[in-house]
Amino acid sequence: MNFPGMSTVPSNGRPTPYAHLVSETIRACYLAKEAASCAAEGIATGARALFESVRQREAELDALDREIDDGVTTVITQVSDTQARELLACMKFMIGLERIGDLLLSFANAAGASATRLDPQDTRDLTVMASLLEKMLSDVAEAFEKRDMSRAVTILRADAEMDRLRNLIFSRHVENPEGTERRETLQVLFMTQSLERAGDHAKNLAEEICHFVSGHTVRHVLQTYGKPFEQMLLEWLRERDEKKVARS
Repeated sequence: MNFPGMSTVPSNGRPTPYAHLVSETIRACYLAKEAASCAAEGIATGARALFESVRQREAELDALDREIDDGVTTVITQVSDTQARELLACMKFMIGLERIGDLLLSFANAAGASATRLDPQDTRDLTVMASLLEKMLSDVAEAFEKRDMSRAVTILRADAEMDRLRNLIFSRHVENPEGTERRETLQVLFMTQSLERAGDHAKNLAEEICHFVSGHTVRHVLQTYGKPFEQMLLEWLRERDEKKVARS
């Protein structure tokens, strides 16, 4: 992988410490995306093995957070100003990704304890939220790796849909206008909040990408991209399903 300002690989074939830290940050993005994917499939199917996969990826994210924090502290004085700014962005990314991992683990723990007792509508909405988070984190990884501003914009727009779904679930359980008896309300609200907060962290990562790549504010960047979020989400879901079919 090559990045703007990245040093070339030395003649011994090993990446520079700077390049390694950037590459590990991108790997962390994909680990978080995989954790969200396991959470989505886990809540949809109730498979406990998938919730354990979330735990494993959260542990890997913790380890990468420590590695990158230590590595950036050592390397940042030995690189160019441009590379130093990128390494600082890597540290910010790992803070956000580590928190996303923690939130997904909290979600997985709660889901593992109550998934089989949830109302079908709650299961569907939580599955959609977790799938949407998976898409956001997939876009985070690609946007950072490829310096793709359009990908970063999709994340900013997706966060509004996360908020809408959170509000829908909260209204159903807290306001409950129909007076319907609800099951596992506390667990559902806790899981919903975990996913919504993880989406907020993904949005913060997108804002970091926008500023890092363009040097402009998020508002200025959003004015440049007009593709409706709903269209981008449908395109991503179609691509994901096609990939699953191809692998089967």
